[in-house]
Amino acid sequence: MFSSINQLPNRIPPSDKPDPKAAQALQEGLGGQFGEMRTMMQYLFQNMNFRGEAKAYQDLLRSIATEEMGHVELISNTINMLLEGASTPMPSDFSNSQLPLSVALDSPNIHHFLVAGQSSRPVDAAGNPWSATYVYDSGNLVLNTLYNLMLEATGRLQKCRLYEMSNNKAYRATVSYLIVRDLAHEKVFAKALETLGVNWNKALPVPKIDTSGMPEVKELESRNLHNQQWTFTAESSGLSKIFNGSSPFDDGGELEAIDGIPPGAPIPNLPDAPQEFASGLDGELKRLTQQVQKMETTGSSRTAASKKK
Repeated sequence: MFSSINQLPNRIPPSDKPDPKAAQALQEGLGGQFGEMRTMMQYLFQNMNFRGEAKAYQDLLRSIATEEMGHVELISNTINMLLEGASTPMPSDFSNSQLPLSVALDSPNIHHFLVAGQSSRPVDAAGNPWSATYVYDSGNLVLNTLYNLMLEATGRLQKCRLYEMSNNKAYRATVSYLIVRDLAHEKVFAKALETLGVNWNKALPVPKIDTSGMPEVKELESRNLHNQQWTFTAESSGLSKIFNGSSPFDDGGELEAIDGIPPGAPIPNLPDAPQEFASGLDGELKRLTQQVQKMETTGSSRTAASKKK
């Protein structure tokens, strides 16, 4: 079972301006072959299908799979923020040829507006739907781990390319965070291979990507975020049996396996978009939802009070 916390793994600063083109580029990091949906599903299935008694490696997979769920939420929310404000408010009538969604015709992905109500989609930057055929799970621990290292290395390579495509603050914050976390995951799988006796750095040289000119990345690495991995569980985990000691890369880092979850950040609240008919609540429907919200608040207060007793 998974426990949900209503926070994002990293703060998304306000977008400089609406930017559908940057949103479209970021779709590759979400639904592309080497995007966050791929890593989430690949590690989940490798975890669920795990065979044998080497449970420390299963704990490792479960930890990263759980983190990747948060990355899917982070990148989806960032795309939403980049799309927010791109269209114009709903006019009182259309007699003056006002077209609130005319931006959709100039957007690189009309489906952001036409299908998703100005929101993210489970597709890549070319609009191709995410595919389950991306998921690799051979059942062989060494082969899976080798493939996972390659997946994280390629994902980080693509995110470094994404970094160079836009300087929008919301976009850069998320891309930089994912660059750093992909590096941490590369190290997790590299250490796992070392414990399995695999001389990975000769068999599979990981590309050395210079991110020293990326200030947002440097700031995150100054907090050692590229050498840390959380267990994402309140239960015991074998992660620290594998992820410990010196970094497997020649960067002088010391690895940290940390119990629990990292500090979180607020999830942006998207306002109604009447021009998209989203959320589509008229006066009566809003009244009903407000009643439900009031009931939820009252119920939460009673639960908190009963716990104090």
